[in-house]
Amino acid sequence: TGGHTTEILRLLSCLSESYSPRHYVLADSDKMSEAKIRSFEQKRAEKFSKSQFSLDRIPRSREVRQSWISSVVTTLYSILYSLPLTYKRKPDLILCNGPGTCVPVCLSAFLLGLLRIKRTIIVYVESICRVETLSLSGKILYYFSDYFIVQWPDLKKKYPRSVYLGRIV
Repeated sequence: TGGHTTEILRLLSCLSESYSPRHYVLADSDKMSEAKIRSFEQKRAEKFSKSQFSLDRIPRSREVRQSWISSVVTTLYSILYSLPLTYKRKPDLILCNGPGTCVPVCLSAFLLGLLRIKRTIIVYVESICRVETLSLSGKILYYFSDYFIVQWPDLKKKYPRSVYLGRIV
């Protein structure tokens, strides 16, 4: 909701005009992020006249303090909900940074690639607050992402497939 959105918008602020249109995927219960995204995009439109974006919502895959067993069911539901969206958008690139909402979207895109419908590059950036261990999303997407970026050298040592770029947000 708050921190992940702030981090991803910082990353997006560095991207050129060629990364357009941008499609944001939010949890259906996330009320705060939409306002942040709209404000960010309004400022971006002043700089890049052809800037385009859309917002899509999916069911939240896991609520805070939700039990592990029930979160499997809600995540499967979220993946099923994400499949038609991912198929419709057919993204070239997914840039994500850790909220649980990114897992169903990335797994849907990965599945479309396996089915040879659309190959999507998945770039996962672990949150700056993850210093010693990966988040649950990171532990899952470590195996499915094309590029897995960490912001602390200790994480690079523990996860050799990762890319350490220093602090990027």
